[in-house]
Amino acid sequence: MAELLSNRLLSYRMNIVELSPSEAFIVQDLAHRIWPDTFKDILSPEQLAYMLNWMYSIETLKQQMAKGHRFFVIKEDEVPLGFIGIEANYPVEGQLKIHKLYVLPDQQGKGLGKQLIDYVAQLATEQQINMLTLNVNRFNKAVDFYTHIGFTIAFEENIDIGNGYLMEDYVMNFEI
Repeated sequence: MAELLSNRLLSYRMNIVELSPSEAFIVQDLAHRIWPDTFKDILSPEQLAYMLNWMYSIETLKQQMAKGHRFFVIKEDEVPLGFIGIEANYPVEGQLKIHKLYVLPDQQGKGLGKQLIDYVAQLATEQQINMLTLNVNRFNKAVDFYTHIGFTIAFEENIDIGNGYLMEDYVMNFEI
């Protein structure tokens, strides 16, 4: 009974909302709070700064939104705790690309990432999309999270992002 009440309270206080371009600063703020901890053992401080500036400038986020990317945040009591960025029918028709998925370090392990994935899986299903796909750094502990919830590694991919830096990723898929 106590667990049921706890789950009800959690679902009451947690909500997932889509961001407008004028709210891109929320994604930028979360990324700057999450990335240093997430990538401290994977990326050099220089590469971390380069990638944050490249991927999470307000201009870049707004350009992505203008091209069809959608960003959602998960909040507890109106406080953003994580975000997901998606694009439908990318890279091919029938797939939904999860471009970004991050949860604050002190909130990880509470099921928030899974809630975000479940939410976009429902959106995908409503659009007759049957596959979620994402890239994740091969050395990121999130690989275990994705595998645990049912994603499979499709292949490895190295992406030259400029300035002498390389993203060393797994491409992972999840059939809905």
